[in-house]
Amino acid sequence: MTVTGFNKKIQLCNSGELQVFFVGTGSAFNKVDFQNNILIIKGSDHFLIDCGTLFSFALKKYNTSLSEIKTILPTHSHADHIGGLEEVAFMNKYVSRTKPNMIITDEFKKILWNNSLKGGCAFGEEEGCGKVLGFDDFFNQLKPVSLKHTPRPMFQIFVGSIKVTLFRTVHIPFNKNWKKMFYSVGVLVDDKVLITGDTRFDPEIIDYFEKNYSLECIFHDCQFFKGGIHASYQELLTLPDSVRAKTYLCHYGENKTGYYPEQDGFAGFVQSGVYYTF
Repeated sequence: MTVTGFNKKIQLCNSGELQVFFVGTGSAFNKVDFQNNILIIKGSDHFLIDCGTLFSFALKKYNTSLSEIKTILPTHSHADHIGGLEEVAFMNKYVSRTKPNMIITDEFKKILWNNSLKGGCAFGEEEGCGKVLGFDDFFNQLKPVSLKHTPRPMFQIFVGSIKVTLFRTVHIPFNKNWKKMFYSVGVLVDDKVLITGDTRFDPEIIDYFEKNYSLECIFHDCQFFKGGIHASYQELLTLPDSVRAKTYLCHYGENKTGYYPEQDGFAGFVQSGVYYTF
């Protein structure tokens, strides 16, 4: 891995290796580590996983502009994951005059626009704009293809040379009726890097990817108490040794002091400002 730092511009292209860069690593209420928003970079291609309320502030610390982010993949509609999208929409439409791409299914596109973005974005800010605006006035939809014969809803798309597989996660409420569950997804990148997004402890899906793919790394969300809607540190300790060894913990609270994941067999806590290279 390569460590950068605040005030150093994020490099959105490289020589062709797959890199994962955490702009922030924290949970919804973490004001110290920002929020768990992640850039995937490979060659001349990149995309952002989630754009929370603190994202633009964190990005400013890296001397990087919102308009430089060309493609976004929101995993679900909690504010620490999509709270910055209205700013992205306005910045691109009215300032940089560009339209970013968004990787999103038809189902989530409807949910995201009607329940989160429409209230602020539907009425145009330009003089003479009399029409009610929609999602497509702000973003280009990149629609992933639904996969067949999978244990839960899964979708796939390529962002240039980057293979992206989305899979439904068990976030809220806890059941497996996917049509009624809160929409949330995790992301598998190039068949080797698993990013869980927000999920309760779900060893079933980790076992599926372990058996069917050659995983090199898992970035797993983590909380430090049992119960709630994320996997707890205590639950993650029950994963097999070989899985823990390649698992970095992210989406953590400010109260991580006193936890030593390397001593417990994990790869460690994710750090922001680091290019994890695969």
